[in-house]
Amino acid sequence: MTRSIDFYTKVLGMNLLRSTERPEQKYSLAFVGFGKGNVDGQSEIELTYNHGVESYQLGDAYGHIAIGVADAYAACEKIKAAGGNVTREAGPVMGGDTVIAFVTDPDGYKIELIQR
Repeated sequence: MTRSIDFYTKVLGMNLLRSTERPEQKYSLAFVGFGKGNVDGQSEIELTYNHGVESYQLGDAYGHIAIGVADAYAACEKIKAAGGNVTREAGPVMGGDTVIAFVTDPDGYKIELIQR
């Protein structure tokens, strides 16, 4: 859980909004997002750790999440400087003008950065 929270907060610049420990149910939750606290309409990512589980398999029905950024090139440089893994450098999509990039979190999940 710690490495995922560190990635989303220190590398992507999100905030840890809240966390919950459920020892009786054997899981822990952390919610991260770009806002501050509980705000209606704010998107959040829920990180789950199931106690005693050593590894997870990436789901085959899940593609990736996308985050809008002002400057995908600068975002990639900042992410790399913070130790993040940029797997597709910023640049236009094939056959289009929209600038995107991809980064991967510590568990291998893909995050697309879309320049607004």
